[in-house]
Amino acid sequence: MAERRAVDLVGDMTLPEKIAQLGSCWIFELLDSDNRLDRAKMEQMLAHGIGHITRVSGASTLTPRQAAAVSNDIQVFLKEETRLGVPAIVHEECLDGYMAAQATSFPQSIGIAASFDPELLEQAAGVAARQMRAAGAHQGLAPVLDIGRDPRWGRIEETYGEDPYLTSVMASSYIRGLQGDDLASGVVATAKHFVAHGWPQAGLNAAPVHLGQRELRDVHLRPYEAAVWEADVQSFMHAYHEIDGVPCAANRWLLQTVLRDEMGFDGTVVSDYNGIEELVHSHAIADDFSAAAIMALEGGIDIELPSTAAYDGRLAELVADGRLDEALIDRAVTRLLTQKARLGLFDQRLVDPEDPVRVHGSADAELAARLAARSVVLAHHQNNVLPLDGRKSIAVVGPAADDPRVLLGDYAYEVHIEALVEFSQAQDNPLHTMVPDGMLADCDHIETILGALRTASPNARFSHVAGGALYDATDNEIAEAVAVATDADVAVVVVGERSGLTDDCTCGEARDRKDITLPGRQQELIEQVAATGTPTVVVVVGGRPLALESVVEQVDAVLIAWLPGAHGASGVARVLLGEVNPGGKLPVTFPRDVGQVPTYYRHHPSAGSSRWKITYADGDNRPLWPFGHGLSYTTFDTSDLVVSDDVVSPDGSVTVSCTVTNTGTMAGDEVLQLYVTDDRASVIRPVRQLEGFARVSLEPGERATVSFALPVAQLAFHDASMRRVVEPGTMTVSIGRSSTDRSLVGHFAIDGEVTEMLRPPICGTRVMFER
Repeated sequence: MAERRAVDLVGDMTLPEKIAQLGSCWIFELLDSDNRLDRAKMEQMLAHGIGHITRVSGASTLTPRQAAAVSNDIQVFLKEETRLGVPAIVHEECLDGYMAAQATSFPQSIGIAASFDPELLEQAAGVAARQMRAAGAHQGLAPVLDIGRDPRWGRIEETYGEDPYLTSVMASSYIRGLQGDDLASGVVATAKHFVAHGWPQAGLNAAPVHLGQRELRDVHLRPYEAAVWEADVQSFMHAYHEIDGVPCAANRWLLQTVLRDEMGFDGTVVSDYNGIEELVHSHAIADDFSAAAIMALEGGIDIELPSTAAYDGRLAELVADGRLDEALIDRAVTRLLTQKARLGLFDQRLVDPEDPVRVHGSADAELAARLAARSVVLAHHQNNVLPLDGRKSIAVVGPAADDPRVLLGDYAYEVHIEALVEFSQAQDNPLHTMVPDGMLADCDHIETILGALRTASPNARFSHVAGGALYDATDNEIAEAVAVATDADVAVVVVGERSGLTDDCTCGEARDRKDITLPGRQQELIEQVAATGTPTVVVVVGGRPLALESVVEQVDAVLIAWLPGAHGASGVARVLLGEVNPGGKLPVTFPRDVGQVPTYYRHHPSAGSSRWKITYADGDNRPLWPFGHGLSYTTFDTSDLVVSDDVVSPDGSVTVSCTVTNTGTMAGDEVLQLYVTDDRASVIRPVRQLEGFARVSLEPGERATVSFALPVAQLAFHDASMRRVVEPGTMTVSIGRSSTDRSLVGHFAIDGEVTEMLRPPICGTRVMFER
């Protein structure tokens, strides 16, 4: 029905009307200085219609009511003032919640991955979808499916970590939560950045990616296959970089052969912001925007975002000159109109401006706080310094302790609007004229970690000195913090990085680093506090794995809090105080030193050590903390491994079970992780790969049997002929609490012939519990 309607509508369109559908415009291009729609601007920019409107909420200071009203007015104009009345898709950012004023802010993706809780992530994505649709938005530019293995790269915080299976599971849950059961009431999810954007040369954002096709397919493409095959994602966004000399924005093999023909994707492909223009600028393969437009359309980019630079009236000239086949325009427009029909835009009523207010509730904030608490990783703990409950005098020091801004990821509303304003000032865009004075620094509504501790433990005596700023400190500032710590029962030092896109940030988009230790004098602050002899806990706030070996050597505990979001401080405080037992696990390896980068658990056998030495000449080659690592305030025991079958067929399944027992005195969560090793294969395979996980909550003394039903086809890989196959042979399975702590080991064999698998399950492992 949707496809037929789109085809019929394309047949009724003039060439200028079709071209208009391929473009977009920023919301601030349609507003006047009073944040009201300017009719003259709309008549100029929307005369033939428009494909997308960019960030009605996320690129403005509109309140939820105002955003809904503006979205309505744009749709009314398009319906009543254009010949065919085709509605626009309003797209927004929603990486860690709907990026809008007063919307619910969730933890950044890297932290959500640490929760190993896809069900809770699906709920969070559902909250974002509900809030977006209430404000008149229809597409979200998330999730990020990049595999993050280089901590120098600032955008690693936007990923679900280093592992393709974990990324596939988490991203698929996010997509299902955002799109819902019926797209007419859901929000289009956008899988990005297609593909391998997390593997840039030297860790520099958008730098060239150097990959063989086998690694590209068996690692980096897998989450995108899961997004299409298992979550029915409706949109893709290309990556900025090049692969083997071909930019992703003009890569016909990638966007047509792989995405459309092999994967069967039938939705829209949108450009990353200004990505088509970069074919002229960064990549220098197109002489001008006309040539770039041809390359992008032939390559498979349907819609240009965030505004129209290449897909404008020049397309009509290119068609007239015979340089561009109009059928390519028809193809792209048909895909977009089909998506609009699936969203129900042709039949839908306007939104109620009061709905955005009604759908923002305290339950959503509590969900965000809960997710933040479940994301916290207790990476190091000794001397029973935690939890803090019962301590009378607590010193809370460090530059991140009482700073609300530091809790936010790079696509939080308060963070991103400051970047847009800075950019607009440099580019002479109108956005900065619409931002009230002081708005960019206004994070006063966000509770800090210090504030959350005081709220949650009113009977404790908290003393606070910052001890300097994130990037600098004086001797006196550090000395003041040391003095406060000396007189306390315990010292909590809250340190980290500031995420964002502006020059005062060290993590986030385009904020890459060659040094991944703590910025400024924060390391020195920790050392001097610990030297007082006061038991010392370090809380690290930030979006990347930092080199913390020297920190661990001197303190009693290290908590990784990631970027917990505007509601996340209370979750961190609950963990520190013992109201919540930490159960998060690292979704990415923590190196000891930047010289180890990249280091990740799913490496090939020869990468773990050389034949002659097991360390570097000048240090240990093992990670500080491995993928999947995370401690608890209680203890767990795993036992009784059972592998259901000794021999299975390529199209069969095997169930691996074990018993987990809480042997401690406190209720807590353990994340059981199932790893598989292909003992002998026709091409080199990883030493182990995650193929299932389960987060289990147990009371003291309670036990549960956890079973993983693993489809054998999920183990398919690309052989020497680049066929995706399951080969006969033996497999070693292990269950443990991290990629290195795997106490239970078993085996099974795959019999039969080499079997080709065209579309195997990517994250098809089923988890069953019996208590």
